Amino acid sequence: MNKHRTIGIDLAKSSFYLVTLSPQGKREGRTKLTRAKLLNFMAQQPVCTVAMEACASSHYWAREIQHFGHRVQLLPAQHVKGYLRGQKNDYNDAQAIAEASQHGAIRPVAIKTIEHQDEQTFLQMRRHLSAERTRLINHVRGLLAEYGLVLKQGNGVLRKALPGILDDTRNDLTERMRTLLHRQYSRLVAVDEELAWYNDQLKHDTRQDAVCQRLLKIPGFGPIVSKAVKSWMGDGKQFVRGRDASAALGLVPKQFSTGGRNVLLGITKRGDPYVRGLVIHGARAAVRCAAGKDDPLHQWINRLVAT
Repeated sequence: MNKHRTIGIDLAKSSFYLVTLSPQGKREGRTKLTRAKLLNFMAQQPVCTVAMEACASSHYWAREIQHFGHRVQLLPAQHVKGYLRGQKNDYNDAQAIAEASQHGAIRPVAIKTIEHQDEQTFLQMRRHLSAERTRLINHVRGLLAEYGLVLKQGNGVLRKALPGILDDTRNDLTERMRTLLHRQYSRLVAVDEELAWYNDQLKHDTRQDAVCQRLLKIPGFGPIVSKAVKSWMGDGKQFVRGRDASAALGLVPKQFSTGGRNVLLGITKRGDPYVRGLVIHGARAAVRCAAGKDDPLHQWINRLVAT
């Protein structure tokens, strides 16, 4: 039984709804606060457990509330939903959060430091730039195909061919279309330069980071995978063993067992799909590199593939 009170907070942009439960789970009160008054209210409360859903701005509020000595929990929103009773409103949401925290069956989300949030932001911005480049290349290839100019797939093919296409007066491109494609080409060059800066920064940060250097020793882990896993995992104290981290990332088999009969299916695919995808691609690269090698690690990988 929790010896302290529990305050459940339903976060929003400007209005925050709080419900306070006694150690026995009885509701002691509820209140609505503005953004400017939340921290002042928490500073006046005796030490308690503060629970919130792991959502936008939750890591910021968790760090700020921890400064007052409170124990803060961030709970996955999909697991809190089962504790909601009655109609869905802000107060009922806050009470469901508090009850889920007191129940103790939900594994809380690790509170990220500012540094880990910076790393995640860096990776997200690089990822968005890469996706923007892919969309831009596919868009230009589709436009060229409408004018009878079909190019092979690949990022480098378009970059090399487009300047010549724009200068070739024998094709069916109009002057207006040449102007539009030239602007798209200039945009592609700018995106490439920006993405190159991110890649250089990523390599520099990885060389300076001791954790990333250790992760790079894992077969299939490069700078991107190492940085992503480190920013996702944080200090790793939320996991008791390595398998717990694999389970949180959705890499363990899905269990469908009954009557003492164990049935294991494909992976659960829980957690962050981006990080999980990077780890899986890294594993595939390690499998490809293992072919034909006879050291113990690669022999073990080849035996797994053979079975």
